Amino acid sequence: MKLNTKSALFPRAMVFAAVFALACSATLAPLHAQDLMDQASQSAKSHHLNYLAAGKPDAATILAPPPAPDSAEQAADLDEVRAVYHAASSNDIAAAYAEKKFSVFNFTAAVGSYFVETNLPKTAAFFKKVQLDAETVTDLGKDFFQRPRPFTTDPSLANGKLEKSFSYPSGHSTESMVLALVLADLLPDKHDAILAHARSIGWHRVQIARHYQSDIYAGRVLAIAIVKQMKKSDSFEKDFAEVQAELAAAQK
Repeated sequence: MKLNTKSALFPRAMVFAAVFALACSATLAPLHAQDLMDQASQSAKSHHLNYLAAGKPDAATILAPPPAPDSAEQAADLDEVRAVYHAASSNDIAAAYAEKKFSVFNFTAAVGSYFVETNLPKTAAFFKKVQLDAETVTDLGKDFFQRPRPFTTDPSLANGKLEKSFSYPSGHSTESMVLALVLADLLPDKHDAILAHARSIGWHRVQIARHYQSDIYAGRVLAIAIVKQMKKSDSFEKDFAEVQAELAAAQK
């Protein structure tokens, strides 16, 4: 449509403003959409890594891709979530919601009553760093694979406050297993109980339809790679030794 620049209804300044606004809207709209897509990755990339080097490990190269959206494998994965979700007990659901935020001290029942944050300041600080590193690696993996969560694909599974991040791999599964593997190295006599508790934290996420079972399994694989890489860090080994001494003293 041709604008009549000589018309009193469209003085030259107004014409310029209208054209400028149209140009800006055409330019800014896709950028705004891209900004929204990048929000999750920005939070992950801004984390300071404590015991890992950037990109080591890289979830995108360690993990196989999740099932394709329209595949039979994806349909079976979603059917499993539906079955697990509808079969979950009230106790499992309550436990899952209670674990929305968790730390290494969620493992107190598996370790012993002495294992509380107020007794173990070095342990608390150490595992906070460990968990932050695991979170960063996992979030970057989520942003790479961009798998929608089960409740996004099937809205009938939506319940409670819903996460906005992607699904694969599971952050709860990865982080809890990283904590468990390191903690089990510190307390080998509690190894089986510690790892079992980490597995339950991951599985609870399927029971409230936050994740597919394949998200959970991928998290466990990624956790092994994260811990293996952490053990190459001198600062990790130094802090590990200090925590080991603190835990030994707390048990006397």
